[in-house]
Amino acid sequence: MSRYRHEYKYLIDPRQEALLRLKAGAVLTRDPHVGPDGTYLIRSAYFDDLDDSCLSENLGGSDPRSKFRIRYYNQDTGRIQLEKKSKRRGMCLKEACAITRRECEIFLSGAVPAFTPEEPEIKKRLFTEIRLRGLRPVTIVTYERIPFIYAGGNVRVTFDQKLSSSRELGRFLSGDYARRPVFPVGQSLLEVKWDEVLPRHIRETLLTENLSWTAFSKYYMCRVVHL
Repeated sequence: MSRYRHEYKYLIDPRQEALLRLKAGAVLTRDPHVGPDGTYLIRSAYFDDLDDSCLSENLGGSDPRSKFRIRYYNQDTGRIQLEKKSKRRGMCLKEACAITRRECEIFLSGAVPAFTPEEPEIKKRLFTEIRLRGLRPVTIVTYERIPFIYAGGNVRVTFDQKLSSSRELGRFLSGDYARRPVFPVGQSLLEVKWDEVLPRHIRETLLTENLSWTAFSKYYMCRVVHL
């Protein structure tokens, strides 16, 4: 069952990243799903309505707020996820279900695929949002992730690099879309996520670099870079 989790974000420079990755490797385990270089590529297509409500809510810091996205990893379009990410009182909740490539193509076109009452709840909610609010895909968010995990507290520490944006939604599944860089060269985003308690040794190891918390939103930054 999905649950709300703590999620802290920090923008870091190349020196900080190099040091923090060494520290993370000392107290955490590499995510088993990474490739030989220790990373995986994330591609997400985000939705917004005709009034760009999600964009406005990010700018205004609305609480609670949520957004839908379609995501797949590396080049594997055989495993595509529909996700809804919600934020409330500084904590995040991610709900997800698998969708087919054909369903993904229909969603990306702004339409609604045929469905039955047995469909997962998150898919029904997206159907409703498309029909009532005119929800449609608006941007592609792409980045490389270096992930670490720790079973105690369900801790996940990630370093996200090479963030880019694209509006070529029709090429989302092929991956050959034009991209506009969002991060300055060398900058990356550290994210630390956990359930109820962040183990003390992890907190003391990673969060002692004079880091400044940020409300950075990849979706928001990938939208405004085109405005």
